[in-house]
Amino acid sequence: MTTRIVRRTYAPVVPESLSLRDMMNRLMENAFISPEQWANDWPLRGREGVPAIDVTEDNDVYTIKAALPGWKPENVDITFEGGAVTLKGEVSEESNEKDEQTRWHCREIRRASFQRTISLPAEVTPDKAKAEFENGVLTLTMPKAEIVKPKQIKITAK
Repeated sequence: MTTRIVRRTYAPVVPESLSLRDMMNRLMENAFISPEQWANDWPLRGREGVPAIDVTEDNDVYTIKAALPGWKPENVDITFEGGAVTLKGEVSEESNEKDEQTRWHCREIRRASFQRTISLPAEVTPDKAKAEFENGVLTLTMPKAEIVKPKQIKITAK
């Protein structure tokens, strides 16, 4: 059995035959023309703990789904103001172990908060909104106001 050691380097490997112009073209192409390496996390880069959301619309309602695994409904607040929905959550569970013998080396569990605001393009009726929480997914349905719903106009012949 042989042990294989893999050396990883973060410096780009550039063939010696490339000119400075070719290297700059590659750099620009990777950074601006085809930024696939950032596509997966682009909207939330640097914002760990912010829930992923899906927003859909049909003729009658807007539906917002937020992935909130491990959260409880009582720790999440939903507000609607000025055409925007804000999802906000905060959990801060303190340990009952407060004696002098306990020392924390790492504490990452159950102290978290987030806030996410979604602007809606049309008026809604917030009084008729419904929020359901199932299997770590919050589903919020907000009916559109009557004035923005599409209306069918029948044509009469003369």
